[in-house]
Amino acid sequence: MSLRVLVCDDHLIVRQGIRQVLADAPDIVVMGEAATGPDAIAQVRAGRAANAGPDVVLLDIAMPQRDGLDILKALKGEFPKLPVLMLSTYPDRQYAVRSLKLGAAGYLNKSADSEQMIEAVRRVAKGQLFITPSVAEQLAGAVGAGSGLKKGQGDEAPLTERLSHREYQVFRLLATGRSVGEIAEQLVLSPNTVSTYRTRILEKTGVRNDVELALYAVRMDGL
Repeated sequence: MSLRVLVCDDHLIVRQGIRQVLADAPDIVVMGEAATGPDAIAQVRAGRAANAGPDVVLLDIAMPQRDGLDILKALKGEFPKLPVLMLSTYPDRQYAVRSLKLGAAGYLNKSADSEQMIEAVRRVAKGQLFITPSVAEQLAGAVGAGSGLKKGQGDEAPLTERLSHREYQVFRLLATGRSVGEIAEQLVLSPNTVSTYRTRILEKTGVRNDVELALYAVRMDGL
């Protein structure tokens, strides 16, 4: 029996590319595509109701309406045994560890070659984790940071450890120049709530304004 895969990405050309890659694997079939997070959840629910749900979900992090990490949390809350493989164009250090901590079965950059993507789908379908060497390094660093926290070295913990999931979302958007109003609309939050997150982010990063925050983000990414 073929592995059923649901491909979730807001870009049609990306979905088509993934479909083409997976078509080379005789044991994998793309059962559906979703362009938004809510659509992805709806398709998983409908498939499970008909006893024909996906065996693996390929989920882009940068999804409209609700971002991929939000959808990951929702899927794992409702379908805890469903393997979700996160896809991203972001550097591993930004989202890999966070994704795995939220229950992802693996984290794969969209630049991965076809063999690696097929291997990742097969591995997570078996209940295994798919972790590239670079992601393994990030996990090791996160474990080290956790040890530091136990020793009272909280200030040295990575930013991704110090910010909550939502704070990190707002941080990334602020760093790209988005206004509070734009962020509120994208994340479906009130402007006051976004402003509160912004205040917390400034306190935790030690910067004074959005310009310094953008510079902080550049330094964090090593650019």
